[in-house]
Amino acid sequence: MLNFLMGCAVWAFKDWVGSFYPPKSQPTNFLRLYGERMLTVEGNTTFYSVPSAAMVQRWADQTPDDFRFCPKLPRTITHAGPLMAHLPAALSFLELMQGLGSRLGPVMAQLPPSYSPVAIADLTNFLTAWPRQVAPISVEVRHLDWFQAEPAAQLTALLTQLGVGRVLLDTRPIYAWEAEGDTDPQLRSHRRKPKVPLQPVVTADFAIVRYISHPRLLRNHDYLAAWVTQVNDWLSLGKQVYFFVHCPMEVESPAIARYFQTCLESAQAPVPPLPWMALAQPPDQLALF
Repeated sequence: MLNFLMGCAVWAFKDWVGSFYPPKSQPTNFLRLYGERMLTVEGNTTFYSVPSAAMVQRWADQTPDDFRFCPKLPRTITHAGPLMAHLPAALSFLELMQGLGSRLGPVMAQLPPSYSPVAIADLTNFLTAWPRQVAPISVEVRHLDWFQAEPAAQLTALLTQLGVGRVLLDTRPIYAWEAEGDTDPQLRSHRRKPKVPLQPVVTADFAIVRYISHPRLLRNHDYLAAWVTQVNDWLSLGKQVYFFVHCPMEVESPAIARYFQTCLESAQAPVPPLPWMALAQPPDQLALF
């Protein structure tokens, strides 16, 4: 089992053709090409649409044995009232994801900003009912009250007791430069992501980091340097780490992930090679490093 898995939020991004993907790559080959370059992918697609069983099987067939999908529970489950009301749908989704076989990583439950600590009993019941022996689950909270001292402690205790992961959303890079007047509309639209504090706690034998990067590589340097230290600490404790880079300008995500890999390797972190590093790079990509 790999102890560290790097990935992006998507694989079907046509503007990666010519940089991350070879020139003239076709959409039908995007997942295969992605799996030859990254070790995991954040399953944003399942948040918006539930795939067919045949599609899930194709995902498994097109990726290496050690590749991992981390699918999100559909928003019809997480964003439509109490979680327990949708437990049957959640279990049906998990059964569908079993088609990924060994490629199924932790499932992510992204809760909406409206889901506050008032609902902790609902969250407790849902996570207790989730068959964690079948697939681990990790929770991302966005209501700001979860980050207050007492609710944060209650959440950490609950997740730790059940062995449920905590998705750590790091949006600092896209907010830190507001004072300098970033005007790109894509960056402004991404600031709709919650401006939540970062609480780097691990509540299971794995950690999931969703790093929302600034599109300019230089403006990520200090944040990624701190993440090198944190990842190294977790690895030294025997934790498995999933690290997803998601940029408002998605075309930049692979290069930022690649840079982070070089930082980890320079710090002699015990991480596996990123498959992309072994492939020939176009000249414009090599110039970034």
